[in-house]
Amino acid sequence: MSSPTLLTPTSKLKPLLPIIHRPTSAVPPSSHSPQPHHPSRRHFLSLAAVTSTLSLSSLLAATPPAFAGDDEEYVKETSDVIKKVRSTINMDKNDPNVATAVAELRDTSNSWVAKYRREKSLLGRASFREIYSALNAVSGHYISFGPTAPIPAKRKERILEEMDTAEKALSRGR
Repeated sequence: MSSPTLLTPTSKLKPLLPIIHRPTSAVPPSSHSPQPHHPSRRHFLSLAAVTSTLSLSSLLAATPPAFAGDDEEYVKETSDVIKKVRSTINMDKNDPNVATAVAELRDTSNSWVAKYRREKSLLGRASFREIYSALNAVSGHYISFGPTAPIPAKRKERILEEMDTAEKALSRGR
């Protein structure tokens, strides 16, 4: 049973009626008086597009580069992550605070990755690549083997080497 308000597809296409503009004034137009100019929809839309484009371009020209101020923040946060990774993976396996330190490292690394992974301007930086790789290795180890499992010497050496490379790249602005 179909509802009278339900729209159903039909196989026949019905042509739409053309829109006819009719003057709405009660006084009939005289042949001697000038006709008022009625702008067309196309004219209005093109004028609106030009206006919005000009206003948007003036806003973009007035704003400073967004990453200029964020660069200092990136360097500071990345340096903090490097320190946290070094201190956590160099802890003694018998230290009672290892599990807490690993949990803090995971929170820090997750927030760092979530914040900077989508920044297109950072993806090409050497510091970003090295830190991202090291954090991936550290997180993968602790997820697979638990927070109290020591990192194997070879993996630990590679992670620390990536940290050194990232720190050098950060100091050079890369």
